Amino acid sequence: MRMSFPFELGDDDHSLQECHLTEGDTGTSVWHVAEAIHRLELAFGAIPNVRAKGVASTRAAQLLNHMHLQDPVDMDDMGVPEIETVILLDREVDMVTPMCSQLTYEGLLDEMLEIHNGSVEVDACVMDSQQDGKKVKVPLNSSDKLYREIRDLNFHVVLKVVHQKAMAIQQDYAQVKSTNTHSVSEIKDFVKRLYSLPEITRHVNLTHHLQSVVRKLSFHARVEIEQKILEAQDYETCYKYIEEIIQKQEPIETVLRLLVLFSLTNAGLPRKSFDYLRQEILHSYGFEHMPLLYNLEKAGLVKRRESRSNWAVIRRALKLIVDIKDPNDPPDDILYVFAGYAPLSVRLVEHAVRSGWRSIEEVLKLLPGPHLDLKRGVSAISGSAELLPHRAQQNADGVGRRSVVLVVFVGGVTFAEIATLRFLGAQEGMGCDFVVATTKVITGNTLLRPIIASSKERVI
Repeated sequence: MRMSFPFELGDDDHSLQECHLTEGDTGTSVWHVAEAIHRLELAFGAIPNVRAKGVASTRAAQLLNHMHLQDPVDMDDMGVPEIETVILLDREVDMVTPMCSQLTYEGLLDEMLEIHNGSVEVDACVMDSQQDGKKVKVPLNSSDKLYREIRDLNFHVVLKVVHQKAMAIQQDYAQVKSTNTHSVSEIKDFVKRLYSLPEITRHVNLTHHLQSVVRKLSFHARVEIEQKILEAQDYETCYKYIEEIIQKQEPIETVLRLLVLFSLTNAGLPRKSFDYLRQEILHSYGFEHMPLLYNLEKAGLVKRRESRSNWAVIRRALKLIVDIKDPNDPPDDILYVFAGYAPLSVRLVEHAVRSGWRSIEEVLKLLPGPHLDLKRGVSAISGSAELLPHRAQQNADGVGRRSVVLVVFVGGVTFAEIATLRFLGAQEGMGCDFVVATTKVITGNTLLRPIIASSKERVI
């Protein structure tokens, strides 16, 4: 059974900000994360390996261990555990990924239409409905066979798949209409194929709507600039592009996403550039955004450069940027979700499962927050113990089932990251399935929106 679906640990727009936990405090996302994992353990058995990176995640791991001591899970004669490993990652560890434009079908739907509770709300005219001027809800879940097939694919591939399926139905109909003699079984097969027509129609309409945005030169220009920023190429071109979209008064969320990405990959901006872009934002969007700029600086998202950037070291060590083949070809690595960029967060998960974090110990030290390994039943906590990743394959071969790795994103996860974990779990030799849990499914816009909103009310 393939287990690679997300579930949310609460629904808190400010979960990213809730990373401080005082003794006895049970009202934060961190405590709820630990409690949720502990409830899974009570139902499915103790998780023997706990791995965490980031302030909130390591705190959640410690709380989980404390809960285990207070409310023990029977570890005697447990045999092969239902969940062998839990990996907790702070969103703060990888703020680069959500700032990039998602290029999977599901990711684009969330970026442009915002998926809520397994559906999107669009104008009726988008779905060719007769209810002009009204909004309609379009369901998006795995009960839709076509959506299940295309949700994680690059959007260019989705356009091709949907077109082929629509043309196949059209050709079948033309053949039935032009021929008078058909057996009962042939007619029955045709009617069965017609059952998929509502699904095909739904995604033809949605892809057509997304394509109206994706085909714009401005969209391609933004994705190209994101790639240049990630590759640390042509600083001046990237800087001038950000300056230009500020002066054009592009949506503030669009501007901030690129500015945050630019700042994160360059360890901040030179003082002159930093001051100038802040000044331009205030002139273009109003001085009421001064608290927002202050809060972004305080959070370390947009700041003055004070040290040399470690991004190039991280990028090379984790192979985050690789030239990809034609996007229409089947993907052979997780790079396809961001046009050549592999999500940093998922590379960390991949290393944890394949070979452990020992080999990237120095890289982990360059990323925000502490990291720890917790062996259940072992009192010591260290930052270098291995998870014995070969055991996953032993479980798959010896017991006839694949082991399960629970990946918990504290502070939110994008649909593109979920897609890469599904892709990773399907690779030959992986030997495990991924279950994704998170405090919230996010995009760069929804991640920044609470900061923007709170800045209008007060300086955090």
